[in-house]
Amino acid sequence: MKNWFQSKSFRALLSSLLSILIGLLIGALLILLIGLTDQEIGLKGAWDGIRLVFLGVFSNGRNEAGLLTFGFNPVSMGNMFFRAMPLILTGLSVALAFKTGLFNIGAPGQYLAGTCATLFIALSIPTETVAPWLVWILAFLGGLLAGALWGSIPGLLKALLNINEVIACIMTNWIAANVVTWLFDISNLKNIAEGTKSGYIYKTTYNNVATPKLGLDKLFAGSQINGGILIAILLAIGAYIIINKTTFGYELKACGANRHAARYAGIQDRRNIVLSMTIAGAMAGAAGSLYYLSGNTEFFWSTYQSLPAVGFNGIAVALLAMNNPIGVIFSGCFMSLLNISGQQLTYLTAFNEYITDVIIAVIVYLSAFSLIIQLWLGNRGKKSVPRTEKAKAADADASTPVVPGKEE
Repeated sequence: MKNWFQSKSFRALLSSLLSILIGLLIGALLILLIGLTDQEIGLKGAWDGIRLVFLGVFSNGRNEAGLLTFGFNPVSMGNMFFRAMPLILTGLSVALAFKTGLFNIGAPGQYLAGTCATLFIALSIPTETVAPWLVWILAFLGGLLAGALWGSIPGLLKALLNINEVIACIMTNWIAANVVTWLFDISNLKNIAEGTKSGYIYKTTYNNVATPKLGLDKLFAGSQINGGILIAILLAIGAYIIINKTTFGYELKACGANRHAARYAGIQDRRNIVLSMTIAGAMAGAAGSLYYLSGNTEFFWSTYQSLPAVGFNGIAVALLAMNNPIGVIFSGCFMSLLNISGQQLTYLTAFNEYITDVIIAVIVYLSAFSLIIQLWLGNRGKKSVPRTEKAKAADADASTPVVPGKEE
């Protein structure tokens, strides 16, 4: 029977866990060194910082004696799932493209395209004449289609002209940033009701359009969570089924393994490249759509200054999940958890949230070497496999010299 330690899925999981563990340990060591060299922080402050890195999402603040307390924190837990939602979808976007051998660095632009289409639809259709739930569906579908359209552009350039998808994605990212900025600049969607927020777009609650809570607000009272996290999880599960259980998914992976061999086998590689980037764009567009359909976040329309970080963070999520759609759910939640821990560090200690950025950077760096870690684990597993008596006897027979004329 095949040794379970040698299975590819187990080694992939273990390499991700090792990356996380090493990143957390390096972060803890960094906090300890800062605490020991800063008299205002000291060893006690360093210990508080280490606990917040590992358990920040469970922190309930400090009690009257100034000591950290921990337990179920519905606000932090709910906000963690809310912030994980776009990370899961942008991670899924990158992971699906990777399956076809493509590097989708265009998730930020696709995210912006989905956000733009969603907000225009959600805030332009009057809910006095159209039911809000129908406007929500139209806005979400519009975000999906806009992201898919923007993702298909690098796919078409790659399939038809063999232009590197990374270069094409970088170009489409900045085109999206400037086009979205221009469209919102000339629109009447800017928040002029609040004089200090002229650079922001109205929330979708302004038009009574928002993602339903589906009872999650009772479980995580006071947080920003809504039903969008459930949609993100369902999309990830659906992507897993398509990739691993359908002929279409097999063709996508075949193109990723060897595009020319797939074409020789009769698979339409060009079509699959375009479809892969289109689906990847749809997932990134869904991320922006669900995030701003929540009704509790405002979009700052001057996007030309920088691209949304959540699009690039999806690369880290996909790497940590080894491009597994189910793994993307957990890695997205973990990245969001570190974000919450960083905020707790800022609020409750003298440390700043950038320490968690160092941890994430180390984890991503190690995830990029996941193949090396998996090979190392595989070699360790081979050394630990016990030799059976039958194998030893076969080796002995093979090493016994044959005397001429004595063969049976």
